Amino acid sequence: MTNIKEIKPDEIWNEKKKEDLKNFISLQSNEQTHERKLRNELLAIQYKIEDYIENNQDGNQLMVLDFVKMYLKVLNITQRKLAVLFEMKDSNLHKYLVGERKLNASLILKLSSFSHTSPEHWLKIQVKNELIEINKERECFDKYKKYDYTNLIVSSAN
Repeated sequence: MTNIKEIKPDEIWNEKKKEDLKNFISLQSNEQTHERKLRNELLAIQYKIEDYIENNQDGNQLMVLDFVKMYLKVLNITQRKLAVLFEMKDSNLHKYLVGERKLNASLILKLSSFSHTSPEHWLKIQVKNELIEINKERECFDKYKKYDYTNLIVSSAN
């Protein structure tokens, strides 16, 4: 009979190994070019967008503006510069980004080109936020019962 020894988690991930891994990651990160670091940060934003669209477990509603601000911060540019690039007034762009106006095809394509993401991502953010608002309203659904078609049938029968 062979003697089998159980491996304990602290034998695999002790403090020294954790510190060595942390140092290795830091060293690899420091060796990356500025362009590579920038590309990684932009890719991280894209993953955040995808995660928001697919999951959003915590229930926090994020606006298109939140994601655009992430891009602006990484690229070190202002919303005003973005508005100039998009050939629109800063105030108009802001109204679209905060949801006061619905995104249109032109702006979705501009955002997509700017961020190197698919147009569907931007549209899905908008739709997801509309669904969140509908679900909030649904909690007070009783006030909408007056719009039930049966009310028309009953009133026209009288």
